[in-house]
Amino acid sequence: MNLYTYSEARQKLSAILDKAKKEGKVLIKRRDGSTFEVRALKENSSPLDVKGVNVKISKKEILDILEESRS
Repeated sequence: MNLYTYSEARQKLSAILDKAKKEGKVLIKRRDGSTFEVRALKENSSPLDVKGVNVKISKKEILDILEESRS
């Protein structure tokens, strides 16, 4: 886990956000002693959410293939 001062965090914000994404979290400590945790949010995506593939095949050809495989 990494701890940065407030001044360091202001100067290196982009790098700190990258590190939080890679390592899970980073801590930022203010001069008054208060500490904050910065974490990347997990994306809510389904494992079934996949891009389609353009196979350049017609609907009729697909239905013919399905019919043939079922017989």
